Amino acid sequence: MPSIVAALILLSALQTNADSLEARLAPCLACHGADGQSIIPNVPSLGGQPDFYLTIQLLMFREKLRVVEPMNQMMEGLKDDDLRSMAAYLAKLPPPKPVDGPVDPARIERARVVVEQHRCNFCHNQNYSGEQNVPRLAGQREDYLAKALREYKNNTRRGYDASMADVLYLISDEQIVDLAYFLTRIR
Repeated sequence: MPSIVAALILLSALQTNADSLEARLAPCLACHGADGQSIIPNVPSLGGQPDFYLTIQLLMFREKLRVVEPMNQMMEGLKDDDLRSMAAYLAKLPPPKPVDGPVDPARIERARVVVEQHRCNFCHNQNYSGEQNVPRLAGQREDYLAKALREYKNNTRRGYDASMADVLYLISDEQIVDLAYFLTRIR
C-alpha cells in the first residue's frame, strides 16, 4: 500500500506533461517494479508483456473500461501516442522469472489437465509468453493470476470479449489456484 500512495504522490507532481517517458512511467514502476517485476501482492509484473496488450490495457484504464482507481487516474489525459510509447517501454523490460523452489507435482499435473481441457496454451502460446492482445502468463505473480482469473470468471474484469469468462465458467476455484501455481512456475 505504501507504494500506491507514493505512486499517487508522484503522479500529482508529474502530470501528463512530464519531460520524459521515464518520468511519466515513474509512478507506474513504483507499484509494478522498477524493472517491471512487481513485489507488491496482487499487482502484476509488466515486464515482457506484449506491447499491443499493454497499449489496450492502458487505453481501457484511460477510458474507465477497466476500473482500478490508481490506474484510471494515472491514465487521465494521456493521448494514444503516450499510451503506445509507455507500452513499448514496459514491454521491453525483462519478463518475470519463474518461482524457484520445490514444486508440487500433483498440483502441476492438475493444472496441466485443466490447460489441456480448455486449451489455454492456444491463445497464450505453448510457453505462455502471450502475443498481440493476449497477456504473458508465465512467471506472473501467483496471487495476481488467481485474482485476475477469479475476476474474469465472475465478470468483474472486462476482457476484449467474453472468451475468458466463457473458458473460466466451468473451472472451479481449486482449479484456478492450481493454474496460478502452475503458470507462475513455467520455465
